[in-house]
Amino acid sequence: MDFILTLLEGAQGQWSGGVAHSMIILALTIAFGVMLGRIKVAGISFGVTWILFVGILFAHFGCTLDSNLLHFVKEFGLILFVFSIGLQVGPGFFSSFKSGGITLCMLTCTIVLFDILAAIGVYFATDTPITTVTGILSGAVTNTPGLGAAQQAYRDITGTSATDIALGYSVAYPLGVIGCILSMLAIKPLLYKKDLAAITDESKKELKVEPLTIEVKNPTIAGKTLEEIRRTQNYDFVVSRIMHNATKEIEIANSNSTMQVGDKFLVIVRPSQRESLLNLFGTECIVDWNKAGAQFKSKKLIVTNPKLNGVALAKLNLRNNFQVNLTRVNRAGIDLVAAPDLRLQLGDIVTVVGMDSAVGSVKRILGDSRKHLDHPNLIPIFIGIALGCALGSLPIFIPGMSQPVKLGLAGGPLVVAILISYFGPKYKLVTYTTMSANLMIREIGISLFLACVGLEAGKAFVDTLVNNNGFMWVLYGAIITIAPLLIAGIAGRFIFKIPYNTLIGVMSGSCTNPPALAFANEQDKNSDKASVGYATVYPLAMFLRILTAQLMILIFC
Repeated sequence: MDFILTLLEGAQGQWSGGVAHSMIILALTIAFGVMLGRIKVAGISFGVTWILFVGILFAHFGCTLDSNLLHFVKEFGLILFVFSIGLQVGPGFFSSFKSGGITLCMLTCTIVLFDILAAIGVYFATDTPITTVTGILSGAVTNTPGLGAAQQAYRDITGTSATDIALGYSVAYPLGVIGCILSMLAIKPLLYKKDLAAITDESKKELKVEPLTIEVKNPTIAGKTLEEIRRTQNYDFVVSRIMHNATKEIEIANSNSTMQVGDKFLVIVRPSQRESLLNLFGTECIVDWNKAGAQFKSKKLIVTNPKLNGVALAKLNLRNNFQVNLTRVNRAGIDLVAAPDLRLQLGDIVTVVGMDSAVGSVKRILGDSRKHLDHPNLIPIFIGIALGCALGSLPIFIPGMSQPVKLGLAGGPLVVAILISYFGPKYKLVTYTTMSANLMIREIGISLFLACVGLEAGKAFVDTLVNNNGFMWVLYGAIITIAPLLIAGIAGRFIFKIPYNTLIGVMSGSCTNPPALAFANEQDKNSDKASVGYATVYPLAMFLRILTAQLMILIFC
């Protein structure tokens, strides 16, 4: 019995109660939390958030860690989490601002602004300390990095920790998850009632590129090369094969291929440009390209040659050298048009069309060896983390404020991860990690962070909830969560004219709420609009949440 108590409560005279004690408490907290996270009620689950509540329960019964160790592990987990998020969304971050990305980010800023106004209103209308209000705000928008940034800002000012920040976060977090989902459910019948059929039809249109066969009917383009046509039209499309009407022969298209009336060709195009291309060229037709062009093979190859990382497709000159076509590039599950200026990255899956021998030659150039991707490149990851921590610690002086603002150990690594994952390939820096490796790093990071937050706040959690007005904190959190989202829903529907499936993704991303995103994806099974909306605004929302949490502490403390 004494042996078990020593493992759970720690041995006296040892830092943090001993290594075995610390590892067992962390491991059990995370394991039980993950198990509970698999339980769904009405299709909704708190997921890894259960780790936080298990940590609170453990700490309530005296099973916790040394405060210094808790602080280190918590910050380390936070860094791993935000850095892996940055690596994932970085490649598409800047391109997401095209095609309405600015509008989505404006809506995100609106949500953040009303969240701050609601929190400040609670602060002035009640006698709740600003540290508690900031914790409630971070929990209401389910933003754990914001919690970490607020705690660090308070510690920089006073040299001590404020446990009520974590307590406010813990109390407000559950309704933050549920409130976001309830807001999504509310705006659909209230604001999009007349458009429900249109929403269903729109969700069936994939955002990915798709093949289209067209017969040329427009005499004005007869005799023109594909390069000449592309220069005069602002469309992203790739012609794969052409069946000439005169000879019935099929050729692999290149920039010098000419079009004649009656020719039929296979083009890879975005759904949004489908009608425009038909108006330009002619009419849609049906051709069995596998049968008609049996001599040509279409194969998917993986870019694993490190020398090609960051190289533009045009520089490979594959069409002229091997008479093959690269019709599309799949990156992180999203199909991209194989435009000449598109830069390859390790892990890209490219679709190659050509003669079997030519495809084999291209395969040797690209690499196409999955085992090379199984070994993660750790140097950019840890160099990036080091640079991120340095950037996060850099003081930013704002006129009128007594203390400088910092991006913190959440914002710095996030910004650096986005930058190196986007610009890295251009400078031959390999930042590729497999989706499973990225997910593993992210889950370990958020699990360590939530476990330590719970273990840190658990001692006073029940007392706060029962005896120190904790139930009112839940009400404050509900106001901060739901009111801004409903306002954003109205603005998104009537001012920004955002489709429902995109809007709920933006709402999830603005609250940095993964459980809400999972729910949004369930509502949007036929397309990835919710995920695209989430990824577009997530980095901006994360940055604003971290910054505003610090500002509230610095201004009102």
